[in-house]
This record gives sequence, C-alpha cells and structure tokens, in this order.
Amino acid sequence: MKKIIYTILFLVVMTAGIFFLRKNLDYNKTDVKIVSDVSQEIVLPEPESSKEKEEDNLEKGESNEAVVVQDIFLPPLDRTKERITKKPFGIFITPANSPVQPEKFSGYHTGVDFEIFPQELETAVSISAVCTGKLLVKRIASGYGGVAVQSCDLEGAPITVVYGHLKLDSIKVAQGGDIIAGEALGTLGRAYSPETSGERKHLHLSFHKGSEANILGYVSSMETLSNWLDPVLFLK
Repeated sequence: MKKIIYTILFLVVMTAGIFFLRKNLDYNKTDVKIVSDVSQEIVLPEPESSKEKEEDNLEKGESNEAVVVQDIFLPPLDRTKERITKKPFGIFITPANSPVQPEKFSGYHTGVDFEIFPQELETAVSISAVCTGKLLVKRIASGYGGVAVQSCDLEGAPITVVYGHLKLDSIKVAQGGDIIAGEALGTLGRAYSPETSGERKHLHLSFHKGSEANILGYVSSMETLSNWLDPVLFLK
C-alpha cells in the first residue's frame, strides 16, 4: 500500500515539474520574440538626400551653389564681330600679305582691329572701356597716334588693355584715374592724321598678361605672342 502511495506522489511531483518547466520555456520564448520585434522596429533615419537639402536650404534662403565672381568685359563699341574684317588676333602680317595696303609692319598681330563702317568715316566714333580698372597711360605713340592703357583683372590675374588710334584729347579720364566697364573712354582719331599716326580710322584692342603696360602691336614669334590674349574671347 505504501508502495502505491509513493508511486502516486512521485507521478504527481513529476507532472508538476514538467508543467512548470514547459511554462518557463514558453515565457522565455515570448521574451525572445518581443526583443526580436523591437529590434526590427528600430528604424535608423535615412541620410538626407541632396534634393531635400537643397529644398531645406532654399527655405532658409541659402544656396548650395558656390558664388562665382566673374570678370565683366564689355564690347568697346557696337557690332564688334562685324568689324573684324582685316586683322584679327594672331594673324601674321608682312608688307606683302597684309590686307591693309600700304603696310609698314611685320609680325604676329598682338590684338584685334575693329574697323569702322563707311558712314562713320567723318563722324565721332565713341570707344568704351571694356573693363573696370585704372588708366595707366594716355599719350601719343608711334604707330598708334593716341593710345590708352588700362589695368584690369581677368580670372584673378592682372592684365593691361591697350586701346590704339584714339584722339588723345578726347580721353577725359586723368592718368591714374578709375574707369568703369562701359564708361566712355574717348573717340577714334581722324583717319590718316597724326591722331592715328597716319593709319586708317579703326580701333586696335589688345590684352597683355601681367601689369606691364606693353603697347607692342606686333611681335616676331608665336612664343612671344603667348604673352597676349585674344580680346574677342572675353568680350560679352
């Protein structure tokens, strides 16, 4: 009888133990699932797109674009491209091949010549400053008659701008004075007179690299010509 009682008690204890063990395992499984769900629900913020940044900056009145300061070079007179009919920049000139006859010069042309139209032969043709800077030189020079030289900056580097064949007394800005791009500089000299050193009425415009006031109209080699720039490439 006692043996039967002990057997029943043993079975009860074992059954209770198994019940509590399974309940504990279920509890642990529930814990693991909850942790797993939480980890899946954690969403890291995505990197802000460039478009969103741009829209945000616009709302703040800001711009993503870098501020670029460009040099402004204005035409010295109207219809500039139509006027380049004889001597463009870099053309090699000799008395034999020159489009202008008679010719007394030889070499590579350091500037560009802007010709007048027929109706302008006897009228005042105003020349404007192509950039903003100081007037370094205004004087009479052989081959030019009246010539003006202005200091300017081009892409962060100094250049000098030469205006040749001007009527000297038409240049009202004092030497050392400031000239603003588009401001009237003077007028072209009278054709075949001392005002143009006996040359036709036209404007010679050249850009020389550096701060030296170099007024050479022709040079003997391409290597030397590399110290000048074609003005037409920079005129708006």
